[in-house]
Amino acid sequence: MKQALQKSRIPENKAFIVKELIAPYFDKNWHFHQEYQLFLVLEGKGTRFIGDQMKPFREFDMVFTGPNLPHLWRNDQMYFEKESQLKTHGIVIYFNEGFLGDAIYTKEEFETVKILLEKSLRGLEILGKTNLKLRPMMQELAHLSGIESILKLLQILQVLSESEECQPITHAGYTNNNKESEKDRMRKVYEYVMENFRQKILLEEVAALGNMTESAFSRYFTSRMNKPFSEFLSDVRISHACKLLHEADLNISEICYECGFNTLSNFNKQFKDRMGVTPLVYKKDYQRTFE
Repeated sequence: MKQALQKSRIPENKAFIVKELIAPYFDKNWHFHQEYQLFLVLEGKGTRFIGDQMKPFREFDMVFTGPNLPHLWRNDQMYFEKESQLKTHGIVIYFNEGFLGDAIYTKEEFETVKILLEKSLRGLEILGKTNLKLRPMMQELAHLSGIESILKLLQILQVLSESEECQPITHAGYTNNNKESEKDRMRKVYEYVMENFRQKILLEEVAALGNMTESAFSRYFTSRMNKPFSEFLSDVRISHACKLLHEADLNISEICYECGFNTLSNFNKQFKDRMGVTPLVYKKDYQRTFE
């Protein structure tokens, strides 16, 4: 069985860690940790979950997350097939709150970095020219050591702190109500949904993963995700539909059933409720963008 590359904690004798990740797929476990994390996807695609938000990802997706913000970059199912030759490639940087002592919080020179770290608590998607500028910097950092590596990380943080292309990801009121002991329960839910969303999923099946009753699971999930399970499942299906509308040569009806919807009318309604347009208009708008 394929094994994803696992992250390790920052050693006490290190200010931060930078890793180049090359593996059949990214870590498929939903999790959160105390470190700040800057992650760049160089190869691979799928769906990313950050806090109460989800979105398709592909190469050059770049996200900066603060401490204890739940996240998962879940590759498409084809990456997990036994005969798959696909691989993923990414650069990830971890650093702790006090990696420069208390300077960030007490010295005037670090005021913009302090504000950046506060914003990262909601997760930040790095877009546009900032994304383009940081890609080679992060790749260079992966091969530096000593003081040079610290200086390069500070340059990266400076670029981020001065950019207006860092978009918040989670809703403003989002808080992580998950407990460390619940990571395994939520991991099972995410994994089950991502493997089975193309078919009918019963609430009792998902509740059983955590040894809970349906009503208890519904309350638990809503309190952790700020949305009911049914809405989360629809979000997963709509997200997959968006990817198929971008990439696959399928008609709307075929995409509807491929994403787990039972009727075309229900698919069209839910898609328009979330995306603001029908699937057909969405596909035509996307095609015009790249003509």
